[in-house]
Amino acid sequence: MKRSVAAWLLLGLTLCVPQFCKGDICDPNPCENGGVCLPGVAEGSFSCECPGGFTDSNCSSIVEVASDEEEPPTTAGPCTPNPCHNGGTCERSEAYRGDTFIGYVCKCPRGFKGVHCQHNINECEAEPCKNGGICTDLVANYSCECPGEFMGRNCQYKCSGPLGIEGGIISNQQITASSTHRALFGLQKWYPYYARLNKKGLINAWTAAENDRWPWIQINLQRKMRVTGVITQGAKRIGSPEYIKSYKIAYSSDGKTWAMYKGKSTFKDVVFHGNVDNNTPYANSFTPPIKAQYVRLYPQVCRRHCTLRMELLGCELSGCSEPLGMKSGHIQDYQITASSIFRTLNMDMFTWEPRKARLDKQGKVNAWTSGHNDQSQWLQGQVEERMTSSAALFRTLSSSVIWMEFISIRTSLASYFCGLPAPTIGGTSSIVAGSFPGVPNF
Repeated sequence: MKRSVAAWLLLGLTLCVPQFCKGDICDPNPCENGGVCLPGVAEGSFSCECPGGFTDSNCSSIVEVASDEEEPPTTAGPCTPNPCHNGGTCERSEAYRGDTFIGYVCKCPRGFKGVHCQHNINECEAEPCKNGGICTDLVANYSCECPGEFMGRNCQYKCSGPLGIEGGIISNQQITASSTHRALFGLQKWYPYYARLNKKGLINAWTAAENDRWPWIQINLQRKMRVTGVITQGAKRIGSPEYIKSYKIAYSSDGKTWAMYKGKSTFKDVVFHGNVDNNTPYANSFTPPIKAQYVRLYPQVCRRHCTLRMELLGCELSGCSEPLGMKSGHIQDYQITASSIFRTLNMDMFTWEPRKARLDKQGKVNAWTSGHNDQSQWLQGQVEERMTSSAALFRTLSSSVIWMEFISIRTSLASYFCGLPAPTIGGTSSIVAGSFPGVPNF
């Protein structure tokens, strides 16, 4: 009996099942990505039960998912569905959050931040608004509410230059009024076009007629402009100070339909403080600015008669009215050239060079003079950036002698600046009004 049991044990060791004799086929686990290994019936065989999103004999391949629109297949994984908010882009990565492997990172668009681009950035924290502008944070953006005399996305451009009443750029025909005061049996007429800031003379201001109960004076700018303020000034008439103590402002785009200036309010007209004497200029700014072609000033309270000298402040709607630097020196000497140069008595010390053609330049030799007196002479200013000519101020000293201040200088036929197209060289010439002594013209 003992001999039979021993024989059976020897036979069992000889005929041992392979997986039990050689170890477990699923140890170590041949299935990847968390798949479960199942031993097979055949010798050395197994199968993998794969988790969602993976396939193949050992779960090593990612399942390809086709879209309903039959677009190229995309791979499923940590970026499907997209965990990033607000248009963020999900990218596969070996990223960890703490001790947890997440397998992706979110690339956030401008204006958002956070692990999943879930937070809107407050751009106002960087104080982008200059010159007293008020910043308002928006979704992935911001806006600046600029003081009246500034403009631009960040209130970086100043828009408070004189529009030309004092300097004569605004002609007499552009200044009209409800009435005109006549004195000394009609010999003195205080016309509206006398209402120019700092005007001198015996009759040096506009005065409304005594019987005009609702006087006004109006400026036609000839095109829509950005008006950011007004300067008012009184005058003396027959030795007596007269001025406007308070006034209202109205504006129009066509000269027919008018709106009273209400500032930030939508209900109440703004009453501006005026002058306290006949000579000291007093300025008021418009916040928000006025965008109009016509501007009217309505006196409310006057000392004696409603008498006024004034100037409007502002710029082109595009902001294209700041000097480029002839006067200041920003345009350097080497950037100013001319067709010819005049020398007094052929002496080098009296050479009227192009670099001296700067507005209001002082000294004995304080302008450019051409060496020849003909229509082929020219003066040229070069700027480093491509810009379009808007205007230039000239002041004549004598024949062929000028000071000059370039407001904008054309440097390229196809250039654009502030939305103004470049003029074309060639064809017929254009003649503009020249200079009057002491009065810059456009």
